[in-house]
Amino acid sequence: MERKDAWNKYGDNAKKKVFSFAEDYREFISKCKTERECVKEAVVLARKAGFIDLNGAIAKKTKLKAGDKVYAVNKGKAIALFTIGKDSIEEGMNILGAHIDSPRLDIKQNPLYEDTGLAFLDTHYYGGIKKYQWVTLPMAIHGLVSLKNGKNVEITIGEDMSDPVVGVSDLLIHLASKQMEKKGSTVVEGEALNVLVGSMPIKKKADAKKADKANDGADSKDMAMREAVKAKVLAILKKKYNIEEEDFLSAELCVVPAGPARDYGIDQSMIMGYGHDDKVCAYPSLIAQLEVKAPKRTSVCILVDKEEIGSVGATGMHSKFFENTCAEVIALLGSYSDLALRRALSNSNMLSSDVSAAYDPNYPSVSEKNNSAYFGGGLVFNKYTGARGKSGSNDASAEYLAAVRKVMDDADVAFQTSELGKVDAGGGGTIAYILGNYGMNVVDSGVAVQNMHAPYEVISKVDLYEAYKGYVAFLKNAKKLD
Repeated sequence: MERKDAWNKYGDNAKKKVFSFAEDYREFISKCKTERECVKEAVVLARKAGFIDLNGAIAKKTKLKAGDKVYAVNKGKAIALFTIGKDSIEEGMNILGAHIDSPRLDIKQNPLYEDTGLAFLDTHYYGGIKKYQWVTLPMAIHGLVSLKNGKNVEITIGEDMSDPVVGVSDLLIHLASKQMEKKGSTVVEGEALNVLVGSMPIKKKADAKKADKANDGADSKDMAMREAVKAKVLAILKKKYNIEEEDFLSAELCVVPAGPARDYGIDQSMIMGYGHDDKVCAYPSLIAQLEVKAPKRTSVCILVDKEEIGSVGATGMHSKFFENTCAEVIALLGSYSDLALRRALSNSNMLSSDVSAAYDPNYPSVSEKNNSAYFGGGLVFNKYTGARGKSGSNDASAEYLAAVRKVMDDADVAFQTSELGKVDAGGGGTIAYILGNYGMNVVDSGVAVQNMHAPYEVISKVDLYEAYKGYVAFLKNAKKLD
């Protein structure tokens, strides 16, 4: 089948919309590198668009009606947004789902140590990564420290140009003969991803009191002699954030590539940045949801955490958050019953929005050209993902794919279909199968990405824009299947 390049749809004036949307997205991923930051920004945007907090509506016993807009946040790491449609919610919803967590280096609970006059933070990598890609890069620290008094201290180090950055060292090539003989999976070991954060010892006199306080009463002179660099780091953290070493026990801190996403390519047609997987799907899903007004069917956007490690836990898609939130919405519509909830879920349509692997001519052996995603091809649909014999995938029905095709064609959305590499070459999964458990129609859709799970990934701006257009069309026009 002939593939048309989506760029050819746009003249010079129309391309301005593509680039404008891409710039908004570039700014979003530059400042929203963690799931907490994404949710925080999503709430700001939702409130500007007229959404109200579902918990507030519940407290006031607000009756919802067509056109009303509500959102619910799950522990600061996931968010669901609803725009009530004209049809009964029991007839089903049109749902966009994506994840907002990305591979990174998580800082351990007892992380700070000193070795030969250097201070390090010990890490445990999160999600599937090639560990050797995460060394010798300028990195930033993001997250929060939760104190025993109930306060949370937000931390961002390395994003402002006046900030220092941190990073993981690598073995110099002059001494790396043995290292170069190793398999790629062991060139850098997981326990070697230690982040260098300091090399200056604390001053024995001027900083003695600070060292004493920062180390829970340990003798400052002894500390200055034994772990003077670690003491200096703790003194800085105490001064700037008023946190102690023990507060790492209740912290969620991660290390990610520092700096903003950048235009990529001499023609500026692409964006290179951290976290395209899966914010390149989450952002257009969110904006589509915010822009849809008075839909026929209730429209929903759900952005979740923990997809990169199996969608587990209280903030992953496997949790009951989405189901419980749907129940609360139905109750405020005045028609709650368990049967009404089950009908609403099973009659729904969903686009499980997650990235797909872009065909890379540098590595053609792992892809089958007729069933690969390409830059410029537009929104990608994966009928199934999984591994080997489609294991772990949601395999969408032919009837649903036909319905989705019509929605996209009617809205002039450029789209393509893909598999995740050659049969038996690898595989992966999304949140699609989890929502499919309710009996709803689900298909994987998203944006093609190069360098997936690397510190810096690449996407095409026009694919991003076609995804946005496709998501808007889906929320407005997808119908219940008989």
